[in-house]
Amino acid sequence: MCALVAKTKGLNEQGMSAYCYTGSYQIPVHTLTDSIVKDIMMIQEIIGTGEIAISDHRSSQPTFEEFARVVADTRLGGVLSGKAGIVNVHLGDSPRCLDLIERVVDETEIPASQILPTHINRNEMLFGKSIEYALKGGAVDFTGNEDIDYWETICDEVRVCNGIKRMLDAGVNPDRMTISSDGQGSLPMYSSDGEFLGMGVGQSSCLLKEVKECVFKTEIPLEIAISTITSNPADILRLKGKGKVEEGYDADLCILDQELQLVEVIAKGNTVYTK
Repeated sequence: MCALVAKTKGLNEQGMSAYCYTGSYQIPVHTLTDSIVKDIMMIQEIIGTGEIAISDHRSSQPTFEEFARVVADTRLGGVLSGKAGIVNVHLGDSPRCLDLIERVVDETEIPASQILPTHINRNEMLFGKSIEYALKGGAVDFTGNEDIDYWETICDEVRVCNGIKRMLDAGVNPDRMTISSDGQGSLPMYSSDGEFLGMGVGQSSCLLKEVKECVFKTEIPLEIAISTITSNPADILRLKGKGKVEEGYDADLCILDQELQLVEVIAKGNTVYTK
């Protein structure tokens, strides 16, 4: 956690806008101070907890009580600090899908707005459950991929553009959908028969690639497609001054041409990339 917070501070010093979560896959989570609440309250860059793993063989197999306590502590830290207090939840391949998340929403006073499940397009079964969850008002996060065809073929993964289209057709509020990249995260690679081939690295460049697919492949309106990586995450994570081109907001801009190719990047009013 010390290294993560240091990296986040470094990115901000370089002119980016960076935030982080406290915690880890496992419960009990690894914090910087002695509690989740204190981490969120006392460390400016920390806005929530994650990525907590459930329904996955790599998780710590948390009980409902353990998971609910993490969500409750994260919410309390958010309330006391004016932050979102979001718990980012990693979903695996288990048939249990979102069961712990659904139980927290159904059996406690904690609202669905405090939880953001990710990897919802991991497989068809999980995606179906995620549609049901989103229709009840929960926010959901798709995982983008640089090699879209590989993952759709090998792992039964739901292509992001197709998944967003299906959610829109089912009546899901477009404001409750986001796309994240797992950028710079470890990415296990498998053969068609499930043999482990090695570790790759996630690429943040997949975000724009997924937006292009939404627009050109499934004809999702650009304003909906682009909101999944701009205004939606900014609103869900309560990032002040982020996600929109409006007076009073930070000048964080990506300039695209008509083919949605990246031409220029402006961060906090300063040009940091030109084609």
